[in-house]
Amino acid sequence: MEMNGSWLQKRSQHSPYKIAVIDGETGERWNYKQLYERSRDMAGRLLSAGIGQGDRVALLSPNHIVYFDLLFACGEIGAIFVPLNWRLAENEWNFIVKDCKAKCVVVHEDYLEESKQLNCQVFSLKELADKELQMHRTHTTSFTDAAAIIYTGGTTGNPKGVILTYENITSNAVNTIVSWGLNGEDITLTCLPMFHTGGLNALSTPLLMAGGTVVLMRNFEAEKAIQLLDLYKCTIALMVPTMYSMLIEHPHFQGTDFSTMKTFLSGGAPCPLEIYEAFYQKGKLFKEGYGLTEAGPNNFYIDPHEAYGKKGSVGKAMLFNEVKLMINDSLEAVEEEVGEIYIRGSHVFSEYWGKEEETKKAKQDGWLRTGDLGRRDADGYFYIVGRTKDMIISGGENIYPLEVEQILCRHEAVKEACVIGVPHPVWGEAVLAIVSSKKQTSEKELLAFCKTRIGAYKIPKKIVFVSELPKTAVGKLDKKDLQQSFKWLFDYNENKEEHV
Repeated sequence: MEMNGSWLQKRSQHSPYKIAVIDGETGERWNYKQLYERSRDMAGRLLSAGIGQGDRVALLSPNHIVYFDLLFACGEIGAIFVPLNWRLAENEWNFIVKDCKAKCVVVHEDYLEESKQLNCQVFSLKELADKELQMHRTHTTSFTDAAAIIYTGGTTGNPKGVILTYENITSNAVNTIVSWGLNGEDITLTCLPMFHTGGLNALSTPLLMAGGTVVLMRNFEAEKAIQLLDLYKCTIALMVPTMYSMLIEHPHFQGTDFSTMKTFLSGGAPCPLEIYEAFYQKGKLFKEGYGLTEAGPNNFYIDPHEAYGKKGSVGKAMLFNEVKLMINDSLEAVEEEVGEIYIRGSHVFSEYWGKEEETKKAKQDGWLRTGDLGRRDADGYFYIVGRTKDMIISGGENIYPLEVEQILCRHEAVKEACVIGVPHPVWGEAVLAIVSSKKQTSEKELLAFCKTRIGAYKIPKKIVFVSELPKTAVGKLDKKDLQQSFKWLFDYNENKEEHV
């Protein structure tokens, strides 16, 4: 299937004067006609800069309208958009630039100094704006052509470039609009970083397709987020659990009724139950979702009115994708059994850039093996249990860190908890919990709390207290960092009760 022009062009014709994007930092607004014209202008300037069909165009920028400018401009000329994680180090940027063979990097003024170390042609936004507009015809694009390459976090080594085609991005947007019931009256606050699929594709592109409004937040701050949600009368928003924790702990949270908000969405990691309670007490709807760069990222839907009664569930598969749970690659899990989540649908990524063998491992018989574990209850609702690589096997028993983390987080003194496995000479692995606390507590108190709530083999053998748990760029707990920091604990003495 071929496309002559983008859906943004059609949207700009259907609702030209409807506000499409608002910069939450400056208050600038762009309607759909202006947004499409910006992408056309950017395409002309990229052509003047020597960028053509198939070239990779990287972007180093905080959340800014330039993400949309470049995404749609690349579609106009057949180039491929590559957003860079602005929280990475210079050598990591250079790895990605070299790996995808980027023709150039477009850089926001905030990162001009850091970009001097990039081994690639660099254009500031001002330099591009000064380039001559080269007139062009819209490139005829196949649905199977690469639209963007989004690099994964690299928690198991160097990041991999996930190729998303026009079909992948469009299918995710359509499935989200239809399944979640989005429409042109919806307004979202995009506070997840837009170099991440959650910031770019979870709500931003679907809402633009639906004719809604996207408010861009440059950097997340709880107080600022509360202000923007209220100021722009937002109706739906997606954040990660760490953002929600900061939100509900802020003094302004209790004094704000979020009158226009229909639904708060959480993604990126399983959400502590106390966050459900905080929104329930305010009479606001809150629910969880699940996704990954390689699939959408949207895959499930749960009615927000049902979410409180199914705490922790991400719901059921959306209308136009399939989900199953597999045990040992060959046996499909039954009710309440834990299995690896497999996903199938036209939103699933094309391939990993330059990694044929990695692609074959991830995609089998049309299904994406996610590496995540889940279970399905008697009503058909799915729950995320954890990562296959994070599962702890102690004395032959499977232990899912998320279950232990959620128990610890129910204690009034615990702010955050991360559970990992460390080598043990007898049991193979032992359970270690790393905890940050809100107030004074002790290892003995938390262990006693666990003993009345989970089986003995799941109880941590050791609890370590830290001031803050490390996070990845999108707010997830950085288990790789913690594994490195505490791998020496394999030689602990089980009879000791004091902290490490």
